[in-house]
Amino acid sequence: MVIADEGTKPEREQTDENLRTEREKTDDALIDAKKNLEEDADLVIQRARENADAVLTEARNKADEKLPHPGAYPTPNTLTTKKRVIEDEALQKERDLADKSIDQERKEEIRALRRLLPLEREATDRTLLTERARSDNALANRDDFLGMVCHDLRDLLSGIVLNTELLSQQASQSDEGKRIFVSGLQIQRYAARMNRLIGDLVDVASIDSGKLSMVPARGDAALLITEAVDTFQGTADAKGISLKAEGVKGSLLADFDHNRMLQVLANLITNSIKFTPPGGKIILYVEDKGSELQFSVSDTGPGIPSDMLESVFERFWQVGKNDRRGLGLGLYISKCIIESHGGKIWVESKLGEGSRFFFTLPK
Repeated sequence: MVIADEGTKPEREQTDENLRTEREKTDDALIDAKKNLEEDADLVIQRARENADAVLTEARNKADEKLPHPGAYPTPNTLTTKKRVIEDEALQKERDLADKSIDQERKEEIRALRRLLPLEREATDRTLLTERARSDNALANRDDFLGMVCHDLRDLLSGIVLNTELLSQQASQSDEGKRIFVSGLQIQRYAARMNRLIGDLVDVASIDSGKLSMVPARGDAALLITEAVDTFQGTADAKGISLKAEGVKGSLLADFDHNRMLQVLANLITNSIKFTPPGGKIILYVEDKGSELQFSVSDTGPGIPSDMLESVFERFWQVGKNDRRGLGLGLYISKCIIESHGGKIWVESKLGEGSRFFFTLPK
């Protein structure tokens, strides 16, 4: 069974949703900007007309003052008055025509804008789809290439490990033979570490392509915790670190991919062993929370700064620029595995007081 990871498709859906939102905001901004321009233009026209009217009124008043005396012409219904009425009516008609023409131009601009935006967006969408197709094709080719290279590398590592085991078995009991035996164990550890790094790279490629393999089955989380502790007990003892499980009583059944969940615990335990000094403690705990199981891995290491509690789950995260203890993929892969199971993962930590990683698993 292959469960698509939540990282690829939802990310594109989120991108599309963000694009739609930005387009709506852009439309609103264009409309608001156009309205503001039109209001400013109307205000300028109105002020110009008011100034023109004021100048005309002033000119008429001065013309009236130059008349010899009111009695020289017929009263109110004079030729001058009628002429002015006609001029005012003509001016108003011209203004009405100008307003109608401006209004028509604005409507045409709106229609043109509405026709243009979909065309531009359609072109943008076509470009986006083309780029996505190219990206998908490039990722597919990369994944195929990575798969072949990883397969070949693992075959070579297997050969190295087998030959190392044979050399170790054939080593004599002399001092030279004992040194060969110890060196053989070191080579096997290095090969195991290389194999884990290769596995991490393959998992990240699978996550990116939405093909992270999962085979959920009914299992006992208590046995899972015990298996994880037994697997890393030797490594912890060699570093002088106490590793144990607490609160594991009876069966705790849930549906999960056994190997993937063991991988999560392995990443968390390895991370704790890496940063916990000799004499420290690492404790695994699992608790039944009703509808889900809650796991935790706590250590007595140096702790994590509060501003890094979220970033620790990002890919290629490292404590510092010069930290070369791994690729910084373990916690990122763990997060993807847990989320694919429908759970969540987080960390609580304070500097100088150690760290405690939590994750949940729906039952």
